[in-house]
Amino acid sequence: MTSDFPLYELSEEHGLLRETVRALADAKIAPKAAETDETAEFPQAAYEALRQAELHAVHIPEAYEGVGADALATVIVIEEVARACASSSLIPAVNKLGTVPILLSGSEDLKKRYLSPVARGEAMFSYALSEPEAGSDAAAMKTRAVRDGDHWVLNGTKRWITNAGVSEYYTVMAVTDPDKGARGISAFVVEKNDPGVSFGAPEKKLGIKGSPTREVIMDDVRIPADRIIGEEGTGFKTALATLDHTRVTIAAQALGIAQGALDYAIGYVKERKQFGRPIGDFQGVQFMLADMAMKLEAARQLTYAAAAKSERRMLGAAEPDLTFISSAAKCFASDAAMEITTDAVQLLGGYGYVKDYPVERMMRDAKITQIYEGTNQIQRVVMSRALLK
Repeated sequence: MTSDFPLYELSEEHGLLRETVRALADAKIAPKAAETDETAEFPQAAYEALRQAELHAVHIPEAYEGVGADALATVIVIEEVARACASSSLIPAVNKLGTVPILLSGSEDLKKRYLSPVARGEAMFSYALSEPEAGSDAAAMKTRAVRDGDHWVLNGTKRWITNAGVSEYYTVMAVTDPDKGARGISAFVVEKNDPGVSFGAPEKKLGIKGSPTREVIMDDVRIPADRIIGEEGTGFKTALATLDHTRVTIAAQALGIAQGALDYAIGYVKERKQFGRPIGDFQGVQFMLADMAMKLEAARQLTYAAAAKSERRMLGAAEPDLTFISSAAKCFASDAAMEITTDAVQLLGGYGYVKDYPVERMMRDAKITQIYEGTNQIQRVVMSRALLK
């Protein structure tokens, strides 16, 4: 045994990346986080800062003009941005969500055509799976795509689409053969400016207010046939494979939100005095902090392990337990984030309940991590099915 035993240790490059992203987030993103929440406007300044630092879509391979960051590096970027502003962390997270289907199943032409503009910061990419009557039961979708010569014609409405209206490109799942159930679903690239594409009003949300959530409405949207992602009928398989990778990014967002709340709470209890002493001197408060930090570290280790498996899968390894561990990471980290942010509000007392302090925003932002990319109830279904195979 030697002192440089490498197990579970981040590389030097990953550590330097964290320092870089944290410095940028503290300087350029955190100061505007409260304003972003208050105005519910897309954090354009955060996007510009991330784009200038090439942190807006770090997962895109170098072959398509990206920086080629691995899945763990992508997790660290999202985590550190979310520590400052959850809405802004959805820029790198949703760029990955929208583009992974192309990375997994797209033609080489599609990859060059759509990944490179995202890598250059000229466009963002969103993911359109859910519908008004097809949320957890995504295979029940009604959006149709009908072949018409050298084109597909799409009709339908997608709901809960993150960054809708801001993103230029959308991965859209649609039914191409209604008689085949999930095997009759295909994936397509739809562009914001395609005739027939429109957007619903922005949803008025509890949290992540700076990231627009809107319906994507398609009314006889005619797209070239070569914009199909993979073979006809493979869209739902691609959608599920995508979520195996991107659930890890939601875990990363949850980690960042929780870390931001814990950091603020620690600083507060060191300064806040009652009964002539800092409240951090009281054992009841210390136990709360210990539990918060313990849950966060457990979530982080699980998430990083899932990210490593995600990267190995992308590189061609089998990784048969990726579905389980990515669901476990998303579920555990988001539950932990909700508990940690709620405790942070409690530690600040009345101050935690007002907008002058950031922990109430963090608590509101944490809630969505238990819901999107599959509710945590669905994650438990996914995990149990993986165990019982």
